[in-house]
Order: sequence, then C-alpha cells, then structure tokens
Amino acid sequence: MQFVSKTNLPSEPALTTEKITLDVRGMKCAGCVKAVERQLTQHPGVKSACVNLATEVAVVELETGAVPPEALAEKLTSAGFPTQPRKLRGQGASETQGIPSLEERQRQEIKSARRQLAIAAILLVLSITGHIGSLGGPIPPVLQNIWFHCGLATVAILIPGRPILVDGWLGVRHNAPNMNTLVGLGTLTAYIASLVALVFPQLGWECFFDEPVMMLGFILLGRTLEKRARNRAAVAFKGLLALQPQVARLIAKPKTEEDTTLTVSANREVVEIPAEVVRVGEWLQVLPGDKIPVDGEIVDGQTTLDESMLTGEAMPVIKQPGDFVVAGTINLSGAIAIRATRTGSDTTLAQIVALVETAQTRKAPVQKLADTVAGYFTYGVLTAALLTFVFWYFFGTHLWHDLSVSVGMNTAHHSLTPLPPHPLTPSPLLISLKLAIAVMVVACPCALGLATPTAILVGTTIGAERGLLIKGGDVLEKVHLLGTVVFDKTGTLTTGHPVITDCIPVWGDKGENSTLSLNRQFLLKIAAAVESGTIHPLAKAIVQESQKQGLPIPNATDFRTEPGFGVSALVEGSLVLLGNSDWLHWHGIEIGETIAQQAQTLAADGKTVVFIAFEGTVAGLIAVQDTIRPDAKATVDKLRQMGLRVMMLSGDSLEAAKTVANQLGLSSTDVVAGVPPTKKASVIQELQGGIESSEWGVGINLPKPKSLIAMVGDGINDAPALSQADVGITLHSGTDVATETSEIVLMRDRLTDVVESIQLSRATFSKIRQNLFWAFAYNTLGIPLAAGVLLPGFGFVLSPSGAAALMAFSSVSVVTNSLLLRRFARPD
Repeated sequence: MQFVSKTNLPSEPALTTEKITLDVRGMKCAGCVKAVERQLTQHPGVKSACVNLATEVAVVELETGAVPPEALAEKLTSAGFPTQPRKLRGQGASETQGIPSLEERQRQEIKSARRQLAIAAILLVLSITGHIGSLGGPIPPVLQNIWFHCGLATVAILIPGRPILVDGWLGVRHNAPNMNTLVGLGTLTAYIASLVALVFPQLGWECFFDEPVMMLGFILLGRTLEKRARNRAAVAFKGLLALQPQVARLIAKPKTEEDTTLTVSANREVVEIPAEVVRVGEWLQVLPGDKIPVDGEIVDGQTTLDESMLTGEAMPVIKQPGDFVVAGTINLSGAIAIRATRTGSDTTLAQIVALVETAQTRKAPVQKLADTVAGYFTYGVLTAALLTFVFWYFFGTHLWHDLSVSVGMNTAHHSLTPLPPHPLTPSPLLISLKLAIAVMVVACPCALGLATPTAILVGTTIGAERGLLIKGGDVLEKVHLLGTVVFDKTGTLTTGHPVITDCIPVWGDKGENSTLSLNRQFLLKIAAAVESGTIHPLAKAIVQESQKQGLPIPNATDFRTEPGFGVSALVEGSLVLLGNSDWLHWHGIEIGETIAQQAQTLAADGKTVVFIAFEGTVAGLIAVQDTIRPDAKATVDKLRQMGLRVMMLSGDSLEAAKTVANQLGLSSTDVVAGVPPTKKASVIQELQGGIESSEWGVGINLPKPKSLIAMVGDGINDAPALSQADVGITLHSGTDVATETSEIVLMRDRLTDVVESIQLSRATFSKIRQNLFWAFAYNTLGIPLAAGVLLPGFGFVLSPSGAAALMAFSSVSVVTNSLLLRRFARPD
C-alpha cells in the first residue's frame, strides 16, 4: 500500500475555495438536515455543505465568488428553511454581533412553544377529564359530549397543531418530507376518521378524537423539553462568545520613554472605541475589573489577571511590563497600558471561538450511517405504515377474529355521544388505520439527527472551558481508535529551555602555538554570533549563556540553516559552522578521535553535543542539556494505564534520547532518535503502515493492527509529522504552523492535558455511540410494536397517543444523555 503524506497534497483547492456560514431555521429532524445539505450541494459552485441540527448552522465550502451567500439563503428559505448569512461587521468583527438577535429568536421560539404547549395541555386535560366521566366520575355532562371532544380536536389541530401541519405540507411540496409530515398525516388521518364516524354513525365506526389531542400534546411537550435541553447544551458556548470584550479604551502613544508612566494615569485622555476596530500597535488602557480588549503586550503597570477562560485555572497570574495578555481575560488589580499585537479575528479568543464553532459542524464518520438512513427515513416510514394498513386490513383482522372486539372495545368512545345510540361494530378499517397511524407517529428521525451534534456541542464546549480545543467529531472518533501516542522530545517532553553544561575548546592541526589559540569565551562568542540568526532552543541557550557572561557578540552575516543538521555564518569574515557531526562531514571537515570520544562521553550522559568549526577546522564543542517537564512522567504512566503505547521521536542522538527515555520509563524499542525534521513525517507514516525500519538505528516494534497514531509536538519542525499523524496534538506554546496542522490544541501548555483531551474525546464519542444506539434501537423496536407485532400473541397494541409519547421521549433522552457529559471529571 502506498502512503501519501498530507503535507504533500496539493494546496491549490485551499486557495480557490471559501467557507460561508448560514443560520438555518425550521429544521426538526435528521431528514431536514439531509434535505438542507442536498439543497446546498445541488447549487453550482458548492463543493460541500455541513449542517448541524443542534446549533442550526450550515457551513458551506464553495468556489471563491461562485455563489453569493444571499443566493444560497434565498434558495433554502424558498425550500421551507428560513435562512440568513451570518454577517460580520468591520475588519475582524466578532461573532458576538449576531448573538443578541440569535438569543432573541431562541427566546421567541421557546415562548411560542410554551404557549402552544399550554394550549395543548389544557385541551389534553379536558379530553382526559371527559374519559374519567365516562367511567362514572362526577364530571359535568358537557365534558362527556362527543361534539365537545370533536371541538377539542378541531381546536388542537387549528391552533397548536397548525405549525406542524403547515411545515409537514411544505416538506411534501419540496419533495423533502420530514417528521412533521408523519405527525401531521397521522393527526389528520385520526381526526378525519373520527369525524366521518361522528357524521355517519350508521357506519358503526368508533370516534377517537382524543388521539389527535393527545398526540399533539405529547409531541409539543417533547419538543419543548428538547428545545430547553438543546439550549442548555449551548449555554457554555454562548458564554464563550460572551467573553469577547466589546469596548476598548484608546490612549495616545507617549512621545518619549519617560512619558510612559502616564499611560495608566487618569489624567491621560481616553477615548472609548469598539474593540473590533482597534488596530495593531495602538495603546490601550485597561482598568481593574475590565476585560482585556485585544491580545497585546503590557507596556506600563503591573497587575494580576484571571485567565481561567483560557486555561481553566482559577489562580490569578501576575503580569508585568513585557508580558503578553490575551483578549477576554480579566484585569483584577492594577491599571495597565498595553500595546495591541493581535486584533479582531486574529486574537486568541476569536480563534478559539471560530475553532470551537467549526468543530461543532464537523461530523463524526459514524454519523454518516445516520445521515444516510435519515435521507430515506420518511419514505421508509410511510411505506411501513402503508404495509401495516394493508396487512391488518386484508389479512390480520381475518386471521385473528377476536382482535376486532378487543381493540375496538378498548378504544371505543360511543359512551360519550348524546346522539341516539347506534350499534358499534369494531371495524377492520379503523383497526388497521389506527395501527398505521401509530407507525407514522412513533417513528422518530429526530433522535438520529441529534445524536451526534448534541454530544459534540457539549464535549467541545467543555473542552474549550478547560483549555482543550478539539477540532470536530471526526477527531473524537479517531481518538477512540488510538493505539500509539508519539511525543516529540525537545519542548514537548522536555521544558524546551536547555542550558549549556560544557564548553570545550580544542587545538587545531597547527599545534599549541597556533594563532587560533582558542579559549572558552572566544568559542562561546563566535557560537552565539552564528546562533543569533536562528530561533532553535539550542541557539537560545548559547546566546543566553553568552549574554549571561557579558560577552560581546560579534557581527555575523550570510546565515545559512539546514534543519536537523546545523547552521553556518560569516563571523568577522571567517566561516563558522555549528551543528552535528554529519554537518561537519558534509563540509569536508574531519573530527579528530579525541574530540569524537569527548562527544561520545557527553552524549552518553544525555547531553546534546554541538560541534564548532572555525576556518575549516574543528574548534571545539558545546554540550547542552534539557530537563524533562515535571508532569512528563505522570503523563506517560497515565497513558499506559489507558492501554496506549507511548513512544518518543527526537532529532537528538540516540544516547541523549535514551537518557530522557530512562527517566520516563520508556524502553529502547519505544525511542526513535536521530531523525531530522524532514523525516519525522516518514517515521509516522511507517508506524501507520506497519513498515519495519531500522534506518534510525533502533528497531521499531510495530503498533497494533488497525490502531491509529497520535503525534504530540510544539515546534514548526513538528508540523509535517503532526499533519501526517492520524491525530495531531499541539501545545499552545508551540508555533502557529504546528497549531494549524493539529486536531487538538492544549491551551494550558500542560502535558497532562494530553491525557485529559483523550479522556474527554473518549467520553464524548461514547455518548455519540450511546445516542446512536438508542436512536436506532428505538426505531427498530418502536415501529414493530406500533405495527402490532405483539397484538396476536399478547394482546398488546401501541395507541397513536402512546406512540407520540414514546417518540417525544426518544428525542429528549438523546439530548439529556449528551448533557450528562457535564459530569466529565478531570484526570487525577
């Protein structure tokens, strides 16, 4: 099998496509979701569409400029789904601009649902009261009148049931029948049959006007509870949106450095402006109690910040000049002045909001089965109802003669009629019709449509609250199948802040009296000069050590870098090389036996060795050592307890990597060392493909078949491996490139969050599976029961009103089960 790295895929489509977001109303079930997606993807220029029932959002990927968002919205609106494009105001406008209207719309929907439910409940009580009276209770005669119950059913259909009937009819008109189509058809059938029985009593049919009333009552009750539960599921995400500040206090930049002390003074002129229009480089005043309006750097003052919205940690963090602050965090104590570094949609909070919202529209692959079923569900249910009617009318009532009597007597309401009595003979037509109605009503694609999005909505929002950004339902499913977690060493398992332990100059071939006559300080100076042109952790360690000793760093030019090997530069006209032994050999520089032995000794102690060559001769070496993170050992142990294999991938020498591995309790077979950045993705690919390789000087025990690989890293050199892995996990302290190419981002920069993110992903996917199991099992059991499968042997029949109650319960149970994720606990 040929494996292709994701980093090698053509990037051209990304340059020619764009994504737009639409707010879509009127979706009631998974069938509606499928209909909306079909309407969108049929439009020329649209490449894909992902619709979320829980959040009522559609994300459309289309060719740039091919279709105006308004045209798509108009098409969906004409199809019965009122839609409007999500607008942004100004450059980098916040998503919160649409929040007031969204909340207002949801309040109106809840208010309308409650009003309809109240009317249906009153009608339901009156209907039930009439039946109590027919059993001998002290009830006014009018409540026992069949014409009164006919009026109740009529009012129920015309007032609370009208939106259901209208929406069901629109679905039929647009060739997209939905749940309301089934309910409306069942309700009208029961009402018309009862009306015929009332108007033509000579037919001997029974009246069951209570069935339409009870069906609508239970369905409206279920939808109201479902709506409230769905709103509860979205509360945390709305809270995340509400964190984005609206106002910033703009102050003038000081003209001199001495004037900076006035930036937090009340005497300086302050202008309040919308946070979304702040520009990079502008200075802002933030008073105690204010939210930080944009990402920025403190230029004056000191304070403590509440960063719990970003990290989940309640402990305030001390901030001083030079420290960076994040939009949405709260200034607790002192007045400060900040210089804006990221504004609008570029702020960390805005990116988190966009990422979480995108994650909630990315479906898990397991949902594809539910979507496929939902696309044909309504047609299948109508077919099942028709077959039920045909079977019982032409065969069932003739095979089992006593069923007519039992079913008819259980549901006849002739005692309620004030008309002259007529002999009622339970009709096979009525029995067959009621069973068909029960089949139409009990079927519920709502649970199928809500199974995945509600769980993802709750799970991803919980993650965002705790600083764990999971980028979608597809990620949750892949995490569930993980078998191996591969960690980058430097900056991930270690602190990423190495320090110099040894600086060893050596004599050149010209002997002790050579003009080179290098000493440690000179060696450190020229090394710092070369490394000043890079940002590698080893380079920072060398530069910082030189500065610590107060050494002047010479000017260097003509910097050249070869990732994984070394760097070179001209220092005051002389060529200086820094890197590993391969880097020196590549430039034709031989390493003497003595210095080679010294390097081996240092490497055996777990130190990283950097060779230095000056004017074509080995001038010395510098040894650097990194320390492991305090939580690295606990993280590795916990992942193993979870049944995962833990490996380490490093560009360092095998000796240095094994030293860290020993501290973490990793065996030599779990260590892959000496891998340059350009080859890390290849190692991940080998693990994914089960390919034996000893290229890196160590035998790799292959992971379990069909298990997926996760890569944890933080640097730009990890980006290809993160992209190649089935699941890429990035520490937020890493580069933007690494963050973009990963599926999970850990905002708190804590290694233990790798454990928590995997546990949360597993818990969320477990809820998805539970919801889908219940949705399929409910329909698998409910439809046969409603069709009368137990009627001949056990005399059990599911009435239309009972079917409505069961259908309502199914949707509420799925959403409620997703809300139980709120109990997800942190790992020890």
